[in-house]
Amino acid sequence: MVVTNIAFIPARGGSKRLPRKNILPFLGKPIIGHTVLAALQTQLFDRVVVSTEDTEIAAVVSQWDVEVDQRSHALAGDSVSVVEVCLDFLDRTYKNRLPDTMVVLYATAPLRRAEDIQSVMNLLDEDCHFAMAVSVCHWPVHQVLKNHGDHVVPVFPELIHSKRSQWDRYYLDNGSTYAVHVDAFQREKTFYGHRLKIHEMPRARSIDIDTVEDFEWARYQAERMLL
Repeated sequence: MVVTNIAFIPARGGSKRLPRKNILPFLGKPIIGHTVLAALQTQLFDRVVVSTEDTEIAAVVSQWDVEVDQRSHALAGDSVSVVEVCLDFLDRTYKNRLPDTMVVLYATAPLRRAEDIQSVMNLLDEDCHFAMAVSVCHWPVHQVLKNHGDHVVPVFPELIHSKRSQWDRYYLDNGSTYAVHVDAFQREKTFYGHRLKIHEMPRARSIDIDTVEDFEWARYQAERMLL
């Protein structure tokens, strides 16, 4: 079978700040289930792959029509990036013809919907090899400070006194959805590649769960939206 489009869901078992976060119950199913079902609902993908080193996560996702890629434990540590995991999967799995596109879906973004995945994927074309979901940055970026010895200094000193009317529109990668042309991704080794385009999601659904506070906030937003 010629594989054209892949959904790739990284889900390691060793999360520290919120242990077992990928399979915590959330609105009646494991957190990862919301991402799996959104990917399947799009009907865009030849393969939906969950990458994990964890046998419990693998068992949980077996209830759905997905494949499990047994990730090396060496690629499940805190210092390993998702980009490294994706590149390893591609190198191991595709020796001849690469897939055209890969959409990387974080398992911990349960409020992302199928239509968000579709919108990000639709941004890819012959001139755009990278796309991602974002939310608008509502706090004043120009007032960001950084450590400098025993004190702090502005990151953007030339903008520190600018008025709100002078601000540009800034966006935050919301930690949910990344689409790439695979050949360009292998070449550039980043989700932030050349001519990146964005799909804007509401802030209420742009929650990447990494802490107990994130979990409670996401559950509040989901209940508020009656999801």
